[in-house]
Amino acid sequence: MYDPVQLRTFLAVAQTLSFTQAARRLGVRQSTVSQHVRRLESAAGRQLFSRDTHRVDLTQDGEAMLGFARTILQANERAAAFFTGTRLRGRLRFGASEDFVLTRLPEILESFRREHPEVELELTVELSGALHRQLAAGRLDLVLAKRRAGDTHGELVWQDTLTWIGAPQLRIDPERPLPLIAFPPPGITRARALEVLEEHGRSWRFACTSASLSALVAAARAGLGVMAHTRGLIPPGLVPVPSRAGLPELGDVDFVLLHGRRRDTAQEAADALAAAILAGGDRLHRGPVVPSHPEPA
Repeated sequence: MYDPVQLRTFLAVAQTLSFTQAARRLGVRQSTVSQHVRRLESAAGRQLFSRDTHRVDLTQDGEAMLGFARTILQANERAAAFFTGTRLRGRLRFGASEDFVLTRLPEILESFRREHPEVELELTVELSGALHRQLAAGRLDLVLAKRRAGDTHGELVWQDTLTWIGAPQLRIDPERPLPLIAFPPPGITRARALEVLEEHGRSWRFACTSASLSALVAAARAGLGVMAHTRGLIPPGLVPVPSRAGLPELGDVDFVLLHGRRRDTAQEAADALAAAILAGGDRLHRGPVVPSHPEPA
């Protein structure tokens, strides 16, 4: 009843919330994306997206279709692998940025390991900037991370907005340096925060620096200061800083998949994991999973 090609297009639009970005990811024209969505909506008899000239959002039926689409596509892939007799093997070096530690990425990796038990998956968790360097040095085969401002390489998983967050009770004194909670260099979010503060002439000081997201969240919950963070990944217990605080806007951030230098033993495994992440990309920024009391590293 549901065409897998149309379901893949639906997932791309649902994850990027953009027909243009979905077309770019899939390598097709935007008119083709619109056609696939219309046909899927016709088959379902429901509207899956609410859209106007400025915004695309999932409807309630669209949210329901997400789970069905993933299940159908995964079943398709398992059937194809079974009947073609192909089994992935080899060593796969995968890097994920610190942003994903408290999301549902482990569920995607667990499913991948279950479906491809002969792949030796090696996970590296680092700051996005560090992962970019390791990929360029040939030490990783696949990376899921933020993309530097102005960069165009990589396969877009989703785009989100960076925002300032802090404890609900935090009050910002405009007459004093802004207390910052941040990753150390080469953190991409850190660089963006410092750049916009400098551009707007806002003084600042570091209240906490750590390579551990759990440590940064703990510091923010304690009211030590503010941190720049992805809006779709805000941990429980923290909230966006109100606009009346007068902090400058941070802009958007892209999360992308980047492939390393191709190695015969890793290429197919990297492609399979990339496909699994793209298929489940919406799970990475919908309802992050965090412990109730993360401990500083």
